[in-house]
Amino acid sequence: MERRIINPWSWQDEYGYVQANEVSGVQRTLYCSGQAANDESGAAVLPGDMGAQIGLALDNLETLLRAAGFTFADIVRLNIYTTDVDKFFENYGVFIGRLAEAGCRHTGSLIGVARLAFPEMMIEIEATAAA
Repeated sequence: MERRIINPWSWQDEYGYVQANEVSGVQRTLYCSGQAANDESGAAVLPGDMGAQIGLALDNLETLLRAAGFTFADIVRLNIYTTDVDKFFENYGVFIGRLAEAGCRHTGSLIGVARLAFPEMMIEIEATAAA
C-alpha cells in the first residue's frame, strides 16, 4: 500500500492529524464500528471520567485492529463522537499522545452529539484502516 499525506496548511500539525490520506495499492481495508469504554460483556464503564473512557476506547480499538492484523499506524480515518467536546479537549493529550506514539497519521472529524448508545458513554471512536 502507498500512502500520500496531503496537508495544504500546517495548523493541523498541532492537533496530530492530517487533512487527507491518499491511499493506493490497498490489499485490505477494515471498517470498524465505533469503539467506546465498554467491558468484555459490552457494558459501558467508567462513567464521568473522560480520560479513562478515552483510554479504554483506544484499548478496545487496538484489540479490534490487532485481531484483524492491523495496528494504529494503519488507520487512515478516525471519527470521534463525544457528548462533551470541551472535556474531550481537556483530555486530548491522552488521545493524541497514544496515537502519535504508534505512528497514526489519521484524517477524521470530532463530532459533538447529545447522547451515545448508553447514557454513561462520553466518547466513541470509529476507525478505517488500510494495508
